[in-house]
Amino acid sequence: MEENNQLSIIESIDIQNIPAIMQKINAMQAIVQKTLRKDHDYGVIPGTNKPTLLKPGAEKILLMFGLTSEYELLDKIEDFGRGFFSYSVKCLLTKNGKKITEGVGHCNTYESRYRWRWVRENDVPENMNKDDLISRTDRFGRRIFKIINDDPYTLANTVLKMAKKRAQIDAVLTVASLSEVFTQDLEDMAEYVRDDEEIPVMDTAEAESIRITFGTKHKGDTLGEIYRNDRGYFDWLMKNERTDPVIKKACETILYNYESSPDNTQMPPS
Repeated sequence: MEENNQLSIIESIDIQNIPAIMQKINAMQAIVQKTLRKDHDYGVIPGTNKPTLLKPGAEKILLMFGLTSEYELLDKIEDFGRGFFSYSVKCLLTKNGKKITEGVGHCNTYESRYRWRWVRENDVPENMNKDDLISRTDRFGRRIFKIINDDPYTLANTVLKMAKKRAQIDAVLTVASLSEVFTQDLEDMAEYVRDDEEIPVMDTAEAESIRITFGTKHKGDTLGEIYRNDRGYFDWLMKNERTDPVIKKACETILYNYESSPDNTQMPPS
């Protein structure tokens, strides 16, 4: 029966129209690529073949095609005893009330990015031996430690939204065969994309110690050094919309500390 159904589908295809359909698909893919903005609508991970579609890009594609998204919770586990939360979501894309395609997404608090968290050295609990913990240097030159997340209960809504986001992107990638253009590898993007809620609170000394790892003019310099020696570049970093949110936060911390002090001529120590 299944083989007969497959033959029926093949026989119903108008072979003459296939080149025209493929041409339209290619044209739409080109328009989408031209319209979306790098580092906002999609991200490019060094060493990968295809860019990763992000939520703003998925939403923009829905608007371009005039599609509406609807969501259905397929499955959920909310175990307050263990602090485990899991959600599976389906996203249905429709146009004028007609189903176009659908996608599914899942997320739970046992995923690495939610079960564990990275903290700075002075935020490691006193009852933990730092020598026993996994540590690394972050992209700003600070030593950070991996500890278990002891408050998973605050993540229930976060993982539900992530499941919804994954379902939406999964559905969008099937529109106009956009999976040929973009990928959905959220695990690889975990370190690439930062939500505002993930930006750490830092004191002035920590903010000043952050090193710039890009460009040529100030690569390797700390924000404290840049604030002291090149205020124009410092202000540009703070105001540029493409500046990493952590660097922006650090700039704001430095600026607030020194310009709100009684002697606003005070500068970071050399």
